[in-house]
Amino acid sequence: MKYLLQGLTCVNCAAKIEKEINQIPELRDVKINLAAMSLHLEPSFADKVQKIADRVEPGVRLVAIEKTGAKAERVDYYYPKISLVRIFISAVLLGGALLLDRKDYYGDISYLFYAGAYLVVGYPVLIRALNNIFKGRIFDEKFLMSIATLGAIAVNALGEAVSVMLFYAAGQMFQDLAVNRSRRSISELMNLRPDYANLLLNGRSERVDPDEVLVGQIIEIRPGERVPLDGIVIEGSSYVDSSALTGESKPRRVEAGMEILSGVINGSGLLRIRVSKEYAQSSVAKILELVENAAVRKAPAEQFITRFAGRYTQLVVAGALLTAIIPPLFLPGAAFNDWIYRALILLVISCPCALVVSIPLGYFGGIGAASRAGILVKGANILDQLVNVDTVIFDKTGTITRGVFEVIRIESINGFNEKEILEWAALAEIYSSHPIARSIREAWQGGLDQDVIGRYEEIQGSGIKAVIKGSRVLAGSSLLLEREGIEHLRKTEPGTMVYVAVDGQYVGCLLISDELKRETADSIQQLKHLGVRQIIMLSGDDRNTSDTAAGELAVDQVYAELLPQDKVEHLEAIKKLVPDRQGQLIFVGDGINDAPVLTRADIGVAMGALGSDAAIEAADVVLMDDHLNKLPHAIQIARFTRKIVIQNIILALGIKAAVVILGLMGTATMWEAVFADVGAALLAVLNATRTLRAGRL
Repeated sequence: MKYLLQGLTCVNCAAKIEKEINQIPELRDVKINLAAMSLHLEPSFADKVQKIADRVEPGVRLVAIEKTGAKAERVDYYYPKISLVRIFISAVLLGGALLLDRKDYYGDISYLFYAGAYLVVGYPVLIRALNNIFKGRIFDEKFLMSIATLGAIAVNALGEAVSVMLFYAAGQMFQDLAVNRSRRSISELMNLRPDYANLLLNGRSERVDPDEVLVGQIIEIRPGERVPLDGIVIEGSSYVDSSALTGESKPRRVEAGMEILSGVINGSGLLRIRVSKEYAQSSVAKILELVENAAVRKAPAEQFITRFAGRYTQLVVAGALLTAIIPPLFLPGAAFNDWIYRALILLVISCPCALVVSIPLGYFGGIGAASRAGILVKGANILDQLVNVDTVIFDKTGTITRGVFEVIRIESINGFNEKEILEWAALAEIYSSHPIARSIREAWQGGLDQDVIGRYEEIQGSGIKAVIKGSRVLAGSSLLLEREGIEHLRKTEPGTMVYVAVDGQYVGCLLISDELKRETADSIQQLKHLGVRQIIMLSGDDRNTSDTAAGELAVDQVYAELLPQDKVEHLEAIKKLVPDRQGQLIFVGDGINDAPVLTRADIGVAMGALGSDAAIEAADVVLMDDHLNKLPHAIQIARFTRKIVIQNIILALGIKAAVVILGLMGTATMWEAVFADVGAALLAVLNATRTLRAGRL
């Protein structure tokens, strides 16, 4: 079951809750979705997880989501009004204390101002630190900040103690705002989720939950409404906006007889649609599931930071303790107050928030930017793999070609005419869902009587064997006729040839055309410009057709006349050719026959709009609008995201290391320390939000 962690806005706290959940023996791989602060969990463990949430972040409540439809989760965002008031009052009191310090005749009144300023802004931190101590969580940033500032008060650094707490609160507020801005940008994708469907019952329209609509029922889409379910338009025409699904801003016209996908927005016309899929299987539900679950699959950098953060704080605290004790005992003239102050500086910068928050946020933004560009990446680990691509293997039909076939010529022989050849072929292809079969049936244009079909066998990747009107008919590739021992003249023209034989005699063939996509050649050049070493094409078409397409596209290698199982074998062979390769191997396909190859590649890329459900399920990346130029764009987004992540690691660790050194030397104060902690975290988070613009690169 899916649960919301209501009231949880802190990414760092989410990481701590996730870590403690996974310490439960039966729950080894639970991940918190940062977009909606949700997780999947067996109901029997809900109480244990609630106790963990209470311990880490009081006020967080685990709420079960019973359904996947319209009334699912809504994300709560941090609103800083109360924090702003406390920060303002504290700043005013601190200013008053600093002014009073300059007037000796005011005596100890300034101490009251310091105390007021400290308590106003610091009491939430102090209370949380105290609660955490009772719960056994000592190495917590609230505890460390409390010890550091109380220690500063003890050594009479009152102004710095208040300033540290004040800037810590302000930094946390701005950090939370930046994090939630990123979360909001991702969760805006959840607006795809339909709130209702207008179901037609007995001639009247009734507003219902999309989950309640059955396959075959009729729904009505009014102008400006979002299509809630996949279906076929049966009445009306309109232009629909599919930019939220595909990233494509150009409206697309739909009319009666055409398929329409859930998630698109209806333009000006009234549409009536016969539902073809229940909500859970609809396009919008699958997209939402992919986006929501993307944050679960973590990149290696995230996994490293999680492990690093667990040790970093302990090491710095141990260093601070040694700094406060060792030098005064062994160095001549060393004062305890000076070295305690230096140790307090180390405590202030001992929290790894800059890394724990900003690194996942960087990947989070990259995934969101890709989604808005019509590229669904199924995890941060996949985004990380896209950075270094060595080889791209394309399937031909429907991937680098349009997949829209047309019969352009018919040849007959042995006393048969062209009409007879086309009828035999159309009857043979009557049950096939292959695009070539559809083109042959459309070319026939007449009626097809299923009653004349006897035994029927579709041979994957080769063609059809059937008994039609009592005759044994073959329709398919040259290889099919060769295997059956039927002599025929093999054609070498560009295009797909469908050969027809009746009762063991070759009677003719059909030439079927399939155009290359307009952007294919440019996309391949972009990939090479990005450093992809080789481009390979796999095709089930004959050698001549495949070579012609490869020549137009400047493909490095082409393998033709392949059955689906042959594609898997060739992909495995290509991987073995370079056993020590550093880059990733991508396979790009669209059909159900490509699903096995997609799973065997390092990264499987499915063409979304024309792609089958099986291909989309098997793929790691889905290009929603079938435009191949999305692939180089995905690589660019991945590289930009990686650059931001590396910058944040260097930024956070560099600033902290510099202040540690300066603090030990006695030249850094708590002002620099609070910048190294909260300031570095804020800078890293703001830098991470730049990935949200990666989709516009």
